[in-house]
Amino acid sequence: MASDSTPTDRAHSVTVDTSVPHSARIWNYWLGGKDNYPVDREVGEQILRVAPVVGEIARVSRAFLVRAVSHLAGEAGVRQFLDVGTGLPTSNNTHEVAQSLAPESRIVYVDNDPLVLAHARALLVGAPEGFTTYLDADLREPENILRAAADTLDFEQPIALMLMGSVEHVTDDEEAYSVVSRLVDALPSGSYLVFNDATNVVHPEEMAKLEQLWNSEGSAAIAQRTPEGIAHFFKGLELLEPGVVSTPLWRPDSTDIGEPRAVDAFCGVGRKP
Repeated sequence: MASDSTPTDRAHSVTVDTSVPHSARIWNYWLGGKDNYPVDREVGEQILRVAPVVGEIARVSRAFLVRAVSHLAGEAGVRQFLDVGTGLPTSNNTHEVAQSLAPESRIVYVDNDPLVLAHARALLVGAPEGFTTYLDADLREPENILRAAADTLDFEQPIALMLMGSVEHVTDDEEAYSVVSRLVDALPSGSYLVFNDATNVVHPEEMAKLEQLWNSEGSAAIAQRTPEGIAHFFKGLELLEPGVVSTPLWRPDSTDIGEPRAVDAFCGVGRKP
């Protein structure tokens, strides 16, 4: 739910429990970040032992974000980004990528995690020509997100909606499709949906163990979807080539070493007509 408190004000009141593993900190650990504690690294290593591919998934998912934002801020000319479920800042955050190409870009980050909120000031350092801000809001309450984002973003101009590994935490399919549909419906023509989430079709046994261990450790529960289930989020949108594919296969960089291989994270970018 949206809050009237500023990130800086609330950051001082956040109490971090370092005795309980935290989903955002575990993901931060897999990405090589420093905002994690021994309990997070312990669980992160447990998951890596049953599903070694998860470390690769974390890295290729961030690489997809870079490629997608680079295309949108560059060739597509998008200057507004709504990043919902941003997680802890690491490197190559949405605002860094977008504003490196178009310094005037405006970015709104959204999360309802108190730990992420405590680090919000790190996200707020953007190019002076543009604007970067943070909203304390829940993905499950899209009306609150849209109302608050309208203070920063112009909903008469194209907006890129970024949903990177966040919708898997909405475990009910009907609710997940409804939430994403409501957000996309509010965007003007020429906007984009950038979507990435876990699947269970490339390494099904590993991913089943990952989901079971992740959910048993008290982290925010996840539900893996099929590639067809992920494609459903793009209903009514014009999918950019190559469509919904495993994340490393979405327009891989020509400088990548070796042949990209499929992993259990599927993604796509769709344009609203």
